[in-house]
Parts: sequence; structure tokens; C-alpha cells
Amino acid sequence: SSKIRNMEVQSADGVAVLEDCIGISLTKTISKVEEKLKKGALPDCQDDDIIPRVGNEMGAEAQIRLLKAKLRVMQEDLANVVFECRKKDDENQILETRLKDTKEENTRLQRTISLQQSQTEKYKMLSKEANKKTEGLQQEVTALEKVLQ
Repeated sequence: SSKIRNMEVQSADGVAVLEDCIGISLTKTISKVEEKLKKGALPDCQDDDIIPRVGNEMGAEAQIRLLKAKLRVMQEDLANVVFECRKKDDENQILETRLKDTKEENTRLQRTISLQQSQTEKYKMLSKEANKKTEGLQQEVTALEKVLQ
């Protein structure tokens, strides 16, 4: 995602060009391919599916226009994918923040539960002691009543 974040969208001759932070430019690559096409240095690939079979009957200029159009479409698709990746990355950042907050809240609630459980145990012990004391006093009252009668 850091590589995607470092990409910038540029426009060259009406063609959106994504340029990587390393300096690899599609514009330079296209220029090199065009130069090789002009010199006739590129081999013809019969099973190349970039240009349809009809493209073999096209002139070089028409093939270049076709390739540039396909490149624009691919670059738009790439720009959309980059946008979606950035959007998902932002969503992930938000979710990571929420997860961190939830974990902190969970830790806080666990401490509260632990404290309340220890207080509950303390009050149970005090209640048992008070019940024993009450029973002892009740027996004492009963014994005193028998003495008074």
C-alpha cells in the first residue's frame, strides 16, 4: 500500500500516465516503443493478442492510435484500482483504530469486572460473618428467654 500511495497520476498528450516513485515512466516506455516501431526494430508477433488480427492490416499510425486507446483504458482501470486500494487502505486504518479502541475498552472492562468480583467476594464473606454473628445472638436471646421464664 505504501507503493500505491507513492504513485501520482499525470497527464501527457491527453493520456493519463501513472508514474512510479522510482522513476519508471509509461511515457518513456511508449516513446521507446514508438521509436522502435518507426525504425522497424520490433519483431512482429503473430500470436500477440494486444492488436486484433485485423490490426495486421492496419497502418502503423492506426496501430499506435489503437494501442494508445487501449493504454488509456488500462490506465483508467489502473487509476480506479489505485483509488479503490487507497479507499480500502483508509478503511483498514479506520478499522485498525476502532479495533485498538475496542481492545483498550475490553481491557478496561476486564479490570472493572475483576474489581467487582473481588468486591463481591468480600461482601459475601462479610455477609457470612454477619449471619454467624446473628445466629449466635439469636441463640443467646433464646437462652435468655428460657432463663427469664
